[in-house]
Amino acid sequence: MCSTVRRRCVMRKRKKFNEIYPESQAGFTLIEILIVVILLGILATIIIPQVSISTDDAKLNTLKTSLNNIRGAVELYYYQHSNKYPGEVETDGSGAPADAAAAAAAFKAQLTTYTSAAGATAVAKDGTYKYGPYMKEGLPTNPFNDSNDIVCDIATNDITAKVNSGTDKGWKFYTKTGVLLPDDGDHDSL
Repeated sequence: MCSTVRRRCVMRKRKKFNEIYPESQAGFTLIEILIVVILLGILATIIIPQVSISTDDAKLNTLKTSLNNIRGAVELYYYQHSNKYPGEVETDGSGAPADAAAAAAAFKAQLTTYTSAAGATAVAKDGTYKYGPYMKEGLPTNPFNDSNDIVCDIATNDITAKVNSGTDKGWKFYTKTGVLLPDDGDHDSL
C-alpha cells in the first residue's frame, strides 16, 4: 500500500492509529478508579483485623511461655532451697526481706545468679554457691506492658489470691505461696 514515498506511509499509519484510539478515550474513567479504590478499602477492612488478631495471639502465647519458664525456675529454686521461694529470704540468706522492694530485688537476684542452699547470692559458682542461675538472661518481658520488673507480695498466705498490683509491672509474685502472675491488669487468671 505504501508507495514510493516513505513519509506518506508513516502518515497513513498514524492516522489509522488515531482513528482506532481517539484521544478522548485515553486513561481510566472516574468510575473505574472509584471501583478500584472501594475494592481496596474492602480488602483492607478484612485483612487488617486479621493481622491485629494474629499479633494479640502471638503476645498471649509469648506471655504463657514466659510464665511457664518463670514458674518452672521458681519451682526448681523452691525444691533446691529447703522449700523457700525466691524473694522469701534476703540475698545474704539471713532472713526475710524488710519490705516488698527488698523481696523483689532478692527474687531477681536469686533467679539470675548463683545461690547457696540458704538463698545467699553470688556471681561466681563454687562449692557453697552451687545452685542456679535459673534464668541466665534475666526475667522475660511481659509482652502486654513491655516490662520485666517484678512486684512481690510478702504478706499474703492465701494460695488463691491473684490480684495484680495496679502498678503495671511485668510480673507479680507472692513469696509465701509461690503464685506468679502477669502484672498487666488483664491476665491475672493465667
